[in-house]
Amino acid sequence: MDGRKLKKHTNKIVPYKRSKTPNVGMIIFAIIFIYMSFSVYSYMTRERIQFYEVTEGGIVNERNYTGIILREETVNYSDRAGDINYYIREGKRASVGTSIYSIDETGALASFMAKHPEATATLNEENLMDLKKYLSSFSITYKDESFHTVYDTKYSLEAQVLEYGNFNALDNLDAMMEADGIHFQQVRAEQAGVISYRIDSYEDLDVSQISEDVFDRGSYSGSITKSGQQIPADSPVYKIITSDNWSVVFPMTEEDVKEYGEETRLKVKFDGKKLTTTGDFSTFLGMDGKTYGKLDFNKYMVQFVSERYVQFEIISQKVSGLKIPISAVTTKNFYLVPLGYLAHGGDGDRSTTGFMKEVYSEQGTSAVFVPAEIYYSTEEYYYIDISEDGELKVGDYLVKPTGEHMAEEELLPGEEGSTEEETNEAASQTARAAERDGRFQIGASASLQGVYNINKGYAVFKQIEVLSSNDEYYTVKTGMRYGLTVYDHIVLDADAVEEGKQVYQ
Repeated sequence: MDGRKLKKHTNKIVPYKRSKTPNVGMIIFAIIFIYMSFSVYSYMTRERIQFYEVTEGGIVNERNYTGIILREETVNYSDRAGDINYYIREGKRASVGTSIYSIDETGALASFMAKHPEATATLNEENLMDLKKYLSSFSITYKDESFHTVYDTKYSLEAQVLEYGNFNALDNLDAMMEADGIHFQQVRAEQAGVISYRIDSYEDLDVSQISEDVFDRGSYSGSITKSGQQIPADSPVYKIITSDNWSVVFPMTEEDVKEYGEETRLKVKFDGKKLTTTGDFSTFLGMDGKTYGKLDFNKYMVQFVSERYVQFEIISQKVSGLKIPISAVTTKNFYLVPLGYLAHGGDGDRSTTGFMKEVYSEQGTSAVFVPAEIYYSTEEYYYIDISEDGELKVGDYLVKPTGEHMAEEELLPGEEGSTEEETNEAASQTARAAERDGRFQIGASASLQGVYNINKGYAVFKQIEVLSSNDEYYTVKTGMRYGLTVYDHIVLDADAVEEGKQVYQ
């Protein structure tokens, strides 16, 4: 019986209770995993701001224009009908008495050419090179929006080919015709000048007749009389240009007038001519009351003798500075304080600038020095930034400094010569009204252009002064206090951030 009790006792198992000690390693791993997951998620989802690195440089403004050429040119007409034959090439100078053309009234020349096909000359190597250069120049400068120039080029090219063939043949033609007893009455130049066979309706055009209509290429037409062509009596056969002086007239926009209106000379580059030159410049009102520009030249006329319209660029002077994109520029309001209120910290501290703020206590009214950051200055005002948590607030009164707090009135570096025109007139009037009896109440404000600098990882406003611009970039002044320097990183799109915002590049 005792054995049965013992057996029963030994079959009873009592479980051991273990202490619940936390696994520190797993906890640390979990914390690190959560942190890394959060960091990756934040990195993947946070807004990234594009930036631009400020560079030194400038902008050369090149604007394209189409102008009409005015020259001293006289059209000559034939006094009889017949087949015309020219003796001088397009664009060549003729002295008084030079043979220009002859008229074949009998058709003897046509019969002669039929009997003597050897008199017909082909183009030589020099002629082919000239034609190749002409076509290459046209191909390089061609634009779809200037399709009308294709027809001008076609006529000019056709005339050149016929002229080259005709004049090459004339070297032997006169002697052969004289041997056959054929004689022609040649027409000679009555005055010296450059010969052209391109006749249009604008030979007598002058600035008093300029309007928008003359720039309508759709209604323009010109004709070229070719050697061998049969013409009626009183037909225009050639024109002679008697002066090297010529002009280009072109329409101007309001922006053009603002930029070039005061200029007396402009530098221009002619498309397709590899020619850059400077001409005398003036403006005038056309018949339609609109403003037109006029460029006067006294050389290179021969290069344009076959053209009535010309395309060119006005090359403005390059302005050096810092180059920044227009999209990076924004505006910010600043409060205005008259120059006479600038103060130093006192106690020999001349490095800290600010203003004397009027404070009130049980003992009465007193003035305490408050440091302030100055962003810009004109000849009358300082521009200061006032934050909500700063010591200076809208409505506070400032008093002029005395004694050790007095500071010399000075324009900030980079702002010398700034004028009241840069300050909003309404703000100026408000600021003047806020100053009485040596006290000034903060409240009047004006805006400045600037960009957001992100060198420190958050957006900081930096003031700029624009020197020149085009459609994409500004050139801004260098060396301005609180301004930009080369290699600064600025926000590419100023509308994407606010001042003080943390920026991830």
